[in-house]
Amino acid sequence: MTMAEQSTEHLDPAEARPERLRVFLVDDHAMFRAGVRAELGAHVEVVGEASTVAEAVTRIAAVGPDVVLLDVHMPDGGGRAVLEAMRRTHPQVKFLALSVSDAAEDVIGLIRAGARGYVTKTISPDELAAAIRRVADGDAVFSPRLAGFVLDAFAARPDAPVADPELDQLTNREREVLRLLARGYAYKEIAKELFISIKTVETHVSNVLRKLQMSNRYELSRWAADRRLV
Repeated sequence: MTMAEQSTEHLDPAEARPERLRVFLVDDHAMFRAGVRAELGAHVEVVGEASTVAEAVTRIAAVGPDVVLLDVHMPDGGGRAVLEAMRRTHPQVKFLALSVSDAAEDVIGLIRAGARGYVTKTISPDELAAAIRRVADGDAVFSPRLAGFVLDAFAARPDAPVADPELDQLTNREREVLRLLARGYAYKEIAKELFISIKTVETHVSNVLRKLQMSNRYELSRWAADRRLV
């Protein structure tokens, strides 16, 4: 027996293995969550999952995962709403956005809200496992094209603060409604596009006007154009 063999002979097998990260899944598609859970099973311990913002906030607080895999767009507010609810009370939890969206505004919005990285759902299981580990270790992780969005956004306005206090107070759904409104969509068209009622659209517009202290949609359109949200 060699010295190397003698040195590991009495190790507990559990101690010899690296610690498995505790991961939580937030996505409104059950089949996608099941697929991620199956693919990551050999790499991490999936300690919970949720399909809505309210469910996610409650369960993340209860289990205290190392990393949360977070979808960007969900019917009740999406990843940004989860981040806004959790970042002050559970700063130790790291968030990695995992989305079909590769839109620059989604990437910048999630990073401003506190996500440590953003990857698309085309990522391979091994790459996703590696990204989770890096985020848990404190690194920032992006799919290659998305990293360019972040660099371009901050390089375009090098003296501007990372956060936009006015924009950051809007929920993800309010931003979606604002974007469509600024493009000239009628309330009925916005409702159809987002699969919500006209009354819900009216509520979101009212909330945006109140938060931004504006009085009509024309002021909102100019505000959105100035921030390149249109």
